[in-house]
Amino acid sequence: MTQRMVKGSNLAVDAQGIRAVLSWTPGAGAPDVDASVLLLGPDGRVRSDADFVFYNEPRHPSGLARHLPKKRVADGLTDTVEVDLAALDAGVDRAVIAASCDGGPFRTVRDLCLSLYDTAGPAHAAPLITFDVVPDTGHETALICGELYRKGSGWKFRALGQGYASGLVGLATEFGVAVDDVEPDSERTPPPAAPPSAPVTAALPATQPAVEPPATSAYGYPLQPPAHVPAQPAYGYPQPVAAAAPPPPPVHQQPQQGWPAYGYPQPVAAAPHQPPRGDSGITLPPQGPQFQPTR
Repeated sequence: MTQRMVKGSNLAVDAQGIRAVLSWTPGAGAPDVDASVLLLGPDGRVRSDADFVFYNEPRHPSGLARHLPKKRVADGLTDTVEVDLAALDAGVDRAVIAASCDGGPFRTVRDLCLSLYDTAGPAHAAPLITFDVVPDTGHETALICGELYRKGSGWKFRALGQGYASGLVGLATEFGVAVDDVEPDSERTPPPAAPPSAPVTAALPATQPAVEPPATSAYGYPLQPPAHVPAQPAYGYPQPVAAAAPPPPPVHQQPQQGWPAYGYPQPVAAAPHQPPRGDSGITLPPQGPQFQPTR
């Protein structure tokens, strides 16, 4: 049964030998990852540089610790180290399982996971322990994924995930390895780089006129140029005098008949005055004394 661990936890390991498989998912811009193992004495340091097993020194002189080639699997890439715990001499107190990355920090590495298998188990057996390695800050370029340490007559595993921003050299120096015998990640042969391209401005003429794009309407079609743009006044200077236009021809209007004022009583023209005649036969209505003729 597989035990899933979290950072800081520890678990007894019931196996004669351990295969530690580091797996991750590669991607664009993600760095390559390398696994390594350090055999430490009681003082927490290597007894000699040979106790550091990594890609440049893939086998311990005793043959009890080794680095295996990388593999491509369905889920990504793996890098593996093995340690024969039961056969290690008493001078080895711990076996530190570490990882380093070349080309960037661990924050750009996806799905980093450490799985521990029993080396005596079947080839396709499930791992004894899995631990999702999460760096503390993400700026680390070397990580202590975990450590196998003696506990009485057996061994235990502690999940860590602590690291350094100084890469493989910083990791080796921390445990007493002479850095002259360790090839830094930056000194590994890089792939050939493409020749630098010439700057874009070098292909342009020295005095290239700026070209403005033609104005377009809201529907993406070019607008027609205006037929005439009136000249703007030159402020502070005498303005040009335009030629006088010929006067319009005179308009002869006939008198118009007055239109009725709609909605109001229409004016009534007064009747022409006629002198009264005695025999007109018109009888006036009764009037006040002030209007009576004097006799």
